[in-house]
Amino acid sequence: TTLVAPTPTQTNPSGEEERETWGKKIDFLLSVIGFAVDLANVWRFPYLCYKNGGGAFLVPYLFFMLIAGMPLFYMELALGQYNREGAAGVWKICPIFKGVGFTVILISLYVGFYYNVIISWALFYLFSSFTGELPWVHCNNTWNSPNCSDWADNTTVSDIYKATPAQEYFERGVLHIQDSNGIDDLGRPRWQLTSCLAVVIVLLYFSLWKGVKTSGKVVWITATMPYVVLTVLLIRGVTLPGAKDGIKAYLSVDFLRLCDAKVWIEAATQICFSLGVGFGVLIAFSSYNKFSNNCYRDAIITSSINSLTSFFSGFVVFSFLGYMSHKHNVPLDKVARDGAGLVFVIYPEAIATLPGSSIWAVIFFIMLLTLGIDSAMGGMESVITGLIDEFKFLHKHRELFTLFIVVATFLISLFCVTNGGMYVFTLLDHFAAGTSILFGVLIEAIGIAWFYGVDRFSDDIEEMIGQRPGMYWRLCWKFVSPCFLLFMVVVSFATFNPPNYGSYMFPPWANMVGWCLAMSSMTMVPLYAIYKLCTLPGKFCDRLAYAITPETEHHLVDNGEVRQFTVCKDLILMY
Repeated sequence: TTLVAPTPTQTNPSGEEERETWGKKIDFLLSVIGFAVDLANVWRFPYLCYKNGGGAFLVPYLFFMLIAGMPLFYMELALGQYNREGAAGVWKICPIFKGVGFTVILISLYVGFYYNVIISWALFYLFSSFTGELPWVHCNNTWNSPNCSDWADNTTVSDIYKATPAQEYFERGVLHIQDSNGIDDLGRPRWQLTSCLAVVIVLLYFSLWKGVKTSGKVVWITATMPYVVLTVLLIRGVTLPGAKDGIKAYLSVDFLRLCDAKVWIEAATQICFSLGVGFGVLIAFSSYNKFSNNCYRDAIITSSINSLTSFFSGFVVFSFLGYMSHKHNVPLDKVARDGAGLVFVIYPEAIATLPGSSIWAVIFFIMLLTLGIDSAMGGMESVITGLIDEFKFLHKHRELFTLFIVVATFLISLFCVTNGGMYVFTLLDHFAAGTSILFGVLIEAIGIAWFYGVDRFSDDIEEMIGQRPGMYWRLCWKFVSPCFLLFMVVVSFATFNPPNYGSYMFPPWANMVGWCLAMSSMTMVPLYAIYKLCTLPGKFCDRLAYAITPETEHHLVDNGEVRQFTVCKDLILMY
């Protein structure tokens, strides 16, 4: 069968036998789409669009997509496909930058510590939906507090002393956060969430253990199911009273909002995180492509599908938010929110009011489960591919190494399924992949554009697909995208706010732990550069020459033929 058939191998121009390749081109495309289209497409983009001028938000969003999102997406796909290595191994083209490969591998590992927990929440909700009456429809459960109040009895929704049944189910019934006083009072892992987390880990392992032979087939379900469910939910949503008003609010255009710098910053931030650049996943996935695969076309198709999915999901989300606003006679901004509160509180509450609510809940949480699984698969594949390509002896033990990675991830994730696990989750979410991933992509762009060279990189692409990137792409890689990323790193530091969960403020030691986590990945860049310069032979100038020259051309350094470039030439001649 297809699942056990040998995966074809490729031979590169040097004649060396290379790794397995995707069984079919569609396996790769679905894997990239499945990774890039994640929970944030459902819970963040629609809300950002609504609060930042509706349709007007698409102006800065598309602008940043064109000047940074697509060029960086294209760059990573081409980088992985040409060099046939993971996130660290590709830097044989400029060894001094290999540290950034370890940076993105660490970031993907850190994200896995808490992202899998979100999937376990979705699985817990899925199991809870197989009942005659959903457990978040009333306040008569053992976990409810005296502050619990149904929508019908609570017209002052913004009252901080009131909580809806769905909100209390999430916080008190699922998380049991009421049994913790803060991050220094975690308690033991809750067996219900631990069991769900274990199921998620098992699913991830058997999706990844054989490499693209298995993951390429799993995504046929996990990457396509969300589109089926979103379409079904949209058809149901638009038939609800108030849905039209919700969609109208989502699309309403307020061009005056474009005068607000914050709108542009949020659009830029959304681009940075929504496409999945900087996690090493695109590099890992594309490294399993055939050498002659048209990565340019793939970049355009997959990045466009990602953005269109975000926009499409907004219709689904706001049709239900409009319905909630109409049903409870409250302004839309009282029910509109982003993040986990949307998919684990507001949306379940809306579903609970529908006829056949249990069926709709099952459908919705299956969608969340599949959205999360293939994104988690991508992150794990980045770690596994990146490390086994760097440490070749691991190739023969991929199944065992994959088991080690997923079990280690599971053990760390246990901190997030304790009574105070939400505090650990919030801390990880705030620090693991914020400024650090922007920094990683910035260094990656500088390494490709200014040290390896845009011209040389363009030659590599032409060798693969027979078409040299146009002036637009080269200008973006050389100047526009690095400047954009530098701006985002500065903004990220300048606008940094300590994490909080509701009214809970984290103690100073927790913030220090968070910063140590962020810095542990970013410091891989200078630490590896220092290590490389210290271990290479010769004088400092010779070491530097070796460190910035592709490993295949070190003989040129031995002969004194050191590559040079001048800024003036690059400014004048973009050939």
